[in-house]
Amino acid sequence: MAMLTSAVARAASGPTPTEATGLLLYRNFLAYRRAWYIFATGFLEPVFYLFSIGVGVGQLISGFEFNGQTIPYAEFVAPGMLAASAMNGSLLDSTFNFFFKLKYNKLFDQMLATPLGTMDIARGELSWSLLRGGIYSAGFLVVMLAMGLVSSWWAVLVVPAALLIGLAFGGVCMALTTFMRSWQDFEFVTLATLPMFLFSATFFPITAFPAGVRWVVECTPLYRGVVLCRELTTGALSWGSAVSVVYLVAMGLVGLMIVRRRLDKLLLT
Repeated sequence: MAMLTSAVARAASGPTPTEATGLLLYRNFLAYRRAWYIFATGFLEPVFYLFSIGVGVGQLISGFEFNGQTIPYAEFVAPGMLAASAMNGSLLDSTFNFFFKLKYNKLFDQMLATPLGTMDIARGELSWSLLRGGIYSAGFLVVMLAMGLVSSWWAVLVVPAALLIGLAFGGVCMALTTFMRSWQDFEFVTLATLPMFLFSATFFPITAFPAGVRWVVECTPLYRGVVLCRELTTGALSWGSAVSVVYLVAMGLVGLMIVRRRLDKLLLT
């Protein structure tokens, strides 16, 4: 009788945060298990860039100096592509897919009819986008290893670093998506991410920019991710790595809090 009472009490109080996140991850897994090939879209784009620019253009460039050591151009570009791969993976689920669930098929309304709360939804969706970005990055790291573009054992921390990139982009993009009114608004996503991809020291050192522009670039999340991944794969660590970790974690957590408040306003009032 005591066990039954305990079970009923747990059911009435709802799942724990860990259980709720696990349930939402499992739901997304079921939704994607027959469409696994969709995951290839965000992964292949950075790989193609690596082969075309990192390897192709790399034949014309001897290399760049990074944190006091000269590295080949392909080895310079590859960590930037890995960071971009993490961004792509997180971006897809935290913008377009999140918007569809929120505005069109009303999935989150259905979830709130269960013991799940808005924080459970925000945390579960962020975990899924983070997981997708991590899968992309792990696959890209295997490509880098096969091409001999990793020169340090610190590279074992690249996947956790990619998860931090996914955390930052996932949290902020979900927060911004709650303000989107229609699909046309997503043009602003491309307007923001494309310049970041091109100018966040992905293809050339940040020292190529004037001082004022350099300061702006250093404040972007992709730049912090690129720096973190590049320092780990080359072993040229600096205090910039710690700054990047704190920056990405703070950005992700702030985004998560905004998502929860926005879902409260949109779905509970």
